[in-house]
Amino acid sequence: MASYLIEPVDRLPFGGPEKARRYATERYQGAVGLNWYTSDPTLRFLMRQHLGAEGLAWAEPRLTELGGLMGGAIAERAEETDRNPPRLEKYDRWGRDISQVVMPPSFEAARRDLVATSFTRPDFIAEARAAGVDPAPMGVAWSYLLDQADIGMACALGTGGDMVVGLSELFAPEDVKARVRELFAAGEFSGEAAQMLTERSGGSDLGALEATATQDGDAWRLNGFKWFASNANGSAYVVLGKPEGAVDGVRGIAPFLVLRERRDGSRNGIRIRRLKDKLGTRSVASAEIEFTDAEAFLLAPATSAPTVGGPGAGQAGAVQAGDGRGLARMMELTNGARLGISMMGVGCARRSLVESLCYTRAREAFGAPLYEQPLMRRKLAELIVETEAAQALVFDGYLGRPRLRIGAALIKMRAARLGVTAASDAIEIHGGNGYIEQWPVARILRDAQVNPIWEGGDNILCLDVRRGMEREQAHLPFLERLEEAAGRAPEGDGATADLVQRRIDDLRKAIGRWQGLDRTTAEARLYPLARYMADVYAASLLLEQAGWERSETGTDRKALVARLYADAHLADHGAMRGIDTPAEDLDRFKELADGSLTDSRTG
Repeated sequence: MASYLIEPVDRLPFGGPEKARRYATERYQGAVGLNWYTSDPTLRFLMRQHLGAEGLAWAEPRLTELGGLMGGAIAERAEETDRNPPRLEKYDRWGRDISQVVMPPSFEAARRDLVATSFTRPDFIAEARAAGVDPAPMGVAWSYLLDQADIGMACALGTGGDMVVGLSELFAPEDVKARVRELFAAGEFSGEAAQMLTERSGGSDLGALEATATQDGDAWRLNGFKWFASNANGSAYVVLGKPEGAVDGVRGIAPFLVLRERRDGSRNGIRIRRLKDKLGTRSVASAEIEFTDAEAFLLAPATSAPTVGGPGAGQAGAVQAGDGRGLARMMELTNGARLGISMMGVGCARRSLVESLCYTRAREAFGAPLYEQPLMRRKLAELIVETEAAQALVFDGYLGRPRLRIGAALIKMRAARLGVTAASDAIEIHGGNGYIEQWPVARILRDAQVNPIWEGGDNILCLDVRRGMEREQAHLPFLERLEEAAGRAPEGDGATADLVQRRIDDLRKAIGRWQGLDRTTAEARLYPLARYMADVYAASLLLEQAGWERSETGTDRKALVARLYADAHLADHGAMRGIDTPAEDLDRFKELADGSLTDSRTG
């Protein structure tokens, strides 16, 4: 040990260099300091799969630079921002309400670097396309790397930017469109956007919201109170409200654009009551926001027709979201946000896995590193397999074509929950150290817990799956995608391919049986059905990856991952519960672990 670490306790009769070595701080090097691209063979695998060899040759220097930034300065600043979160300056020196959110310097520095290096910047997209490279997979990789550092920052940068731009281009007045284009000139991850849905009257029950909009020329005056608004320091908000006189329910809802400044440059009627004191994701400012005659713009078709129900019913010529699809239109865009949150779950799982691998390689107990203990290897192997399965789901959600109507809900249900369970596992693996905020995994668990809540919890996601199946027969293209993916399985592992194919057939039957249940029972059974769908979806995608790996490189690590996943989620082990099955997770553990993390610091 270095001399500065030697303390009186190190000279006790039962002490000594071997024991002291176990708590030598410098030996415990976690994820921070690694290049998160070059140390991640699974991400390099996906980039090669989606970009091709020539595209990857162009992209790799840029991905490598980004991996160094994310695993270095961005990860370090995330810890500092968590310790020193945003604060609210409510009033100026004269007592005027300014509702200004003051972000810490660590946040501002990280945001500058991230916006400058975002792969969604218009100039970067143009550069990639000029080189014949699809920028979409690189944009997905950018989010995947950021989410390992700070999902709060990911929320702050990406909360509804594409939604604001897309809806504004469709429905906003021309001068407002120009202002929105200016705000998002640096790309959708500029950190200027927020979406505000939740009110005190109900979270997911959006039909109960009270915010009211009154027409005022080609604009509207919005009044109401949003209970949980993330990215409160943004400049452009999509806010759900009800046009005065509309139906008091879901069909009366319309989305509105609210900018921090009015058309005339004066401050808009936006008041922040307080910032939320949250469990995690402290780097994104979440607040209670009150709108008082705020200038707003309808982001839906305007119709001149009598309103229906409520105050003012029967007044001809009232302008409202006349097609009744204001909420539905926004929910269609919400699927993109659900994929973003799914990626946050995968980012938390990946970071938890890396921290666990790093820690167990350094920590010694019972005469050997934890990494070499059979029970620990079983847990690490499980983390590797589950993380790569969720990774396959999320990348397919972003990059698969056609995009599946019910895919985002199923993917979020699986990936968001994995972020929580993986972070919890990582704390257990670290032992008491994991429960201490000076170690990295406590924050990851605090952050990860929000992912199952944002954009709908499991029950809301299940209801959306039902809606897609009943209204659009969305299960049919979903099953086709499973068949397609499983059909690309590699030669030589027919048992796994046969198992997955049988489960696809069983799933088709299960959906048919579910459709015949009474309404109450069918709703109660939505959760096991959705879990089954996610299980088979992930197994099919892993087989597809395994087939690609075999044809491109001649190796079969992904086949091993697919086999272990299918065995855990799809196999029927009978009375023995798999206790007597072959221990491939132990026999080939080194291959699994080396294919998950490359750490040159450990030799």
